[in-house]
Amino acid sequence: MTAMIEIRNLVKQFGPLIAVDDISFSVDRGEVLGFLGPNGAGKSTTMKMITGFLTPTSGAIDVCGHAVADDPIAVKRRVGYLPEGAPAYPDMTPAAYLSFIADVRGLRGADKAKRLDYAVERIGLTGVMQQSIDTLSKGYKRRVGLAQAILHDPEVLILDEPTDGLDPNQKHEVRGLISEMAENKAIVISTHILEEVDAVCSRAMVIADGRVVADGTPAELEARSRFHNAVTLRLEDGATATAAADLAKLDGVAAVEPDGNGRLTLFPTDGAPILDSVGQLVRERGWPVNEIRVEGGRLDDVFREITTGRAEKPDQGAAK
Repeated sequence: MTAMIEIRNLVKQFGPLIAVDDISFSVDRGEVLGFLGPNGAGKSTTMKMITGFLTPTSGAIDVCGHAVADDPIAVKRRVGYLPEGAPAYPDMTPAAYLSFIADVRGLRGADKAKRLDYAVERIGLTGVMQQSIDTLSKGYKRRVGLAQAILHDPEVLILDEPTDGLDPNQKHEVRGLISEMAENKAIVISTHILEEVDAVCSRAMVIADGRVVADGTPAELEARSRFHNAVTLRLEDGATATAAADLAKLDGVAAVEPDGNGRLTLFPTDGAPILDSVGQLVRERGWPVNEIRVEGGRLDDVFREITTGRAEKPDQGAAK
């Protein structure tokens, strides 16, 4: 893979506030990077610096081999940017606005018509093209913003909360579009929707207080969860209390936690697999099992622990 975005020792200060604190990373062609973090962590500030809308206090950014500081126009030609809030000219129609953006991007003639048709159809704007943007719903405004970002078929996409305001069907469509475009682009997505990371991202990065605190595939981050390799077990009525006491004595089981709905969750010591030993005990005892499954991990649990130092804790009464 080829690096399309290179960030080195990036810092951004606003007076005494350090919004981005010496971060370095790269994004390759073919990668979809989920940029995660609590509000105020520095995500949007970093994205604005990558696109050239904010000047770093220090550090360097290269996009497609061009330094943002030295050749910002070359960078902007290669970047599609959807900022937060989906800003657009409210008195224009999507048809007029997207035509204007196409002109700004240097699209002309048949190429312009082709790219407009693609963006409008793929984003699902056909029915609202002659309405003023000001009258559109939040979701449609977001879709207009996304259409302008992909209009010129950029090599790099920077998308700040791309599915904000969309209904579930629209979110599914946008995620499909991102996956479709991912092969030949470098895509960075800022999102608060953790299911979106699992759905479209090949890599996830967590930023807190302006610093990168975690970076890996979604599966690698989920493996840091206390739910990684946890076993959830649901028994027929009457068997749960007896089973919980016996299961808690198994080697490798750190804690057993009931959920109040007839299920038990068995947490492993250091994330080691425990399904085989749990299954063996279930067979030996002859417990009537309605459900048994292994968890891969929970990204929300990891996110919470990384950004606050607090993960979900088991019921202290059920701890081994």
